[in-house]
Amino acid sequence: PAHMAQLAKNKIETIDLVAVNLYPFVQTVAKEDVTFDEAIENIDIGGPSMIRASAKNFPNVIVLVDPADYQPVLEKLRAGGMELAERKRLAQKAFQHVALYDTAISQYLRQDMEAFPEEMTVALKKRYGLRYGENPHQPAAFYAEQAAGAGQDTGITWAKQLWGKELSFNNIMDADAAWGVVTDFAAPTVDVIKHTNPCGLASHNDITEAYRRALSGDSVAAFGGIVAANRAIDLATAKEINKHFYEIVIAPEYEAKAL
Repeated sequence: PAHMAQLAKNKIETIDLVAVNLYPFVQTVAKEDVTFDEAIENIDIGGPSMIRASAKNFPNVIVLVDPADYQPVLEKLRAGGMELAERKRLAQKAFQHVALYDTAISQYLRQDMEAFPEEMTVALKKRYGLRYGENPHQPAAFYAEQAAGAGQDTGITWAKQLWGKELSFNNIMDADAAWGVVTDFAAPTVDVIKHTNPCGLASHNDITEAYRRALSGDSVAAFGGIVAANRAIDLATAKEINKHFYEIVIAPEYEAKAL
């Protein structure tokens, strides 16, 4: 009440909505040539404070940290207002956004310090939903760690799905196992994995022949498995793979005709 009285006395209007875009710290430290001073300069101070203050008062203040929310919120305001449950959801999103931001800063500053600190947080961002979890009745989603610092978005976590239905938890597990094996080899290599167990593995200068040899390890168990290659899949290899049913085929790239 005292605060509201001060506002009225000084003829200051209340704040109904706060939208904040934080300094791009994560993007800045991802640059290979970034300097420490540049990184520190991109740590936002005022932004997180405004976000937290607004989110705490979510029944009265709408807080936005994601540009994707701007239009939906505007439409709801024009239609009559925002429900409390929606305000609460945006507040939760705001606090989580700041938590991810602070985690990235902490990770960056900890790079040359002890490996096992007393306290540590892990920042995760949703990549996509999964068809189901470890069992068909379990819902699931796939998250990626947001690590601060220079690095490449590689591996199964950042792989691009070119075709097919939504992946499941078991698909991710098998795909990660298959990709992890073939990337250990310098020579052209193919493996076939089923339930994280190898059905076959072979290296050969001809990637098609490598596939044939890998399949010969256990062509029966290979049904419905995962094929991974550490070289591009060409048309000849694709035709051989197409003779059998597999859940996933993983490779660093594919010739256009192979697709």
